[in-house]
Amino acid sequence: KVCYHNAAQIADYGSLGHAEVVRLRIPPAAFPDFAVEYVKLFDDKGNRPDQFQDRGGEYRNLVGVPGGAGSRFAEQLVAASQANGDKLNFARGKGDDKDARAIAFVMDSAEFPFFVAEQYHQFHDGFNFGENYPGSYNGLADVLARGGQLGTSQCPNGLLGVGVLGL
Repeated sequence: KVCYHNAAQIADYGSLGHAEVVRLRIPPAAFPDFAVEYVKLFDDKGNRPDQFQDRGGEYRNLVGVPGGAGSRFAEQLVAASQANGDKLNFARGKGDDKDARAIAFVMDSAEFPFFVAEQYHQFHDGFNFGENYPGSYNGLADVLARGGQLGTSQCPNGLLGVGVLGL
């Protein structure tokens, strides 16, 4: 089990070397389109918009794909970056990688599997001023949970176990 930071210090993802990621199921034929959109997230110096707020190993740039850095998916990421200004480098993820500007670590999703986050930590507003998303987005966690599609976590729900405002 892997948990978000919590007062009980149970399976804290940061101390375990894990990072925050989003799981997407992308048909292989659509991966080149995803790769283009992914590299567009970075500015001309290779920074993500949130990289000045969220720093450290838990926030490093990761892409997990079958086969990792040796896969055709990694090749498609590199090609997308080169076609969009070559502002991002890719490296083989080892699991204990440091947060670094302009580097995305490509992880083998079989070796480094995805873990479901606590429900309160999914589909919430951003933490920057004015970074509020529509209710249709915020409500997805409940809709997916009721439909059995969200997955479950055996972790404390929030920093203090409350699950409200990250507490």
